[in-house]
Amino acid sequence: MTLTCELDPVLDDELREGILTLWADVTNAGGAVGFVPPVTPDDIRPTLDASLAAVARGGRRLLVGRDEDGRVAGTVFLAFNEHRLMRHWLWLYTVMIHPRHQGRGYGRVLMSAAESAARALPGIEAIRLTCRGGTGVDSFYAACGYKEVGRVPDAIRVAPGDDRDDIMMLLTL
Repeated sequence: MTLTCELDPVLDDELREGILTLWADVTNAGGAVGFVPPVTPDDIRPTLDASLAAVARGGRRLLVGRDEDGRVAGTVFLAFNEHRLMRHWLWLYTVMIHPRHQGRGYGRVLMSAAESAARALPGIEAIRLTCRGGTGVDSFYAACGYKEVGRVPDAIRVAPGDDRDDIMMLLTL
């Protein structure tokens, strides 16, 4: 079993619904992808629509991973910087692997595909991402070659009394 990754897939209704379902399932399983549980796909739809609008404008690229049955099993958005002094690096947003596939190496496959996509882009020298402290995902990114380069204590309020660090990580290409 493997993950098949595709950069810039056709954005049809099936893909949109697959990403919405993935995003809701990841969030409801405790994943730190911009929401806190419980959520429904309709809660996430405006955020996905904004991300896909950025793809349509050329400000982001979408990388989708599909499982052996062709279902959306992972995603990541590669976001270009608009600031003229920072166009030599890009951001990764919304890195997700469906909970049913976690622990099977799909996350590493997705991160490797994102790195390859970034390396193929002219002028891109590094990838940055942020992640929520207290989840352990920073260790996963470190295992993928990313280094912690900054941390803002208690910057993410998950719930009253539950503040988490915002961890910035960098991969130099």
